[in-house]
Amino acid sequence: MRLLVTGAGGMLGRAVVQSAAREGHEILAVARAHLDITDREAVMRRICAEEPTAVINCAAYTDVDGAESDRDTALAVNAAGAGNVAAAAGVAGASIVHVSTDYVFDGSKDGPWIESDPTGPLGAYGESKLAGELAVADANPNHAIVRTAWLFGAGAKNFVDTMLKLGDQREEVSVVTDQIGCPTWTRHLAGALVTLAGHPQDTGIHHIAGAGSCSWHELAREVFAQAGIGCRVLETTSDAFPRPARRPANSVLASERPDPLVLAPWQAGVAEYVATRVSA
Repeated sequence: MRLLVTGAGGMLGRAVVQSAAREGHEILAVARAHLDITDREAVMRRICAEEPTAVINCAAYTDVDGAESDRDTALAVNAAGAGNVAAAAGVAGASIVHVSTDYVFDGSKDGPWIESDPTGPLGAYGESKLAGELAVADANPNHAIVRTAWLFGAGAKNFVDTMLKLGDQREEVSVVTDQIGCPTWTRHLAGALVTLAGHPQDTGIHHIAGAGSCSWHELAREVFAQAGIGCRVLETTSDAFPRPARRPANSVLASERPDPLVLAPWQAGVAEYVATRVSA
């Protein structure tokens, strides 16, 4: 498969490139510095010239709090930019795998969110990602939209790395118990995205995240346990950490698809990732 990856310099994009390389695919890694996905003409020229079999769009504006005061940029990248990539892939005869988020939901459901559940973003970031889903679906019929959650991995700031750093510096940390989700290691997700790119018939929305669920508090405790760090994890709530953007209380994802791609349990992702960080 000739696979083009946008956002290849980011945390998830790097993992996708590495996963595709391990599987022997021909990789066209396109980082933000080399392609502005908000430039529709440039995107069309580049993707059509490369003639990929499939495109995985990992390019995104991911600053959840920043999006509240920079809505236009978030929409330009996550909505219009995503549509540009999908449209160019379509003209090039390629399918598109687009990465979205649990933040398209409002977090109010009592139970896991499935693909057909009604969306209702709480903030600008979620709104921009939902608009991107619609733009991708409208621009290219051969699309797979992957909603995922609570990503961690090498190459960018993430919760697991933050906990490892704080655990080395402090005797205790306070972490919220009133937000739950599915921690997802980028390496696990990347493999699923590459698999999906090889199955262009599997169109539509997919929920793919680390199996199981936990709170941020439980995730912090697991990180310290895997790293052998004795830092205590105290319970607190979101009210103690006011932020510009509201977070969904329930970000747990599940799939209603008849044959979903299922990732390893989130604890396995944490264990494997922490092992790479501790030994580094």
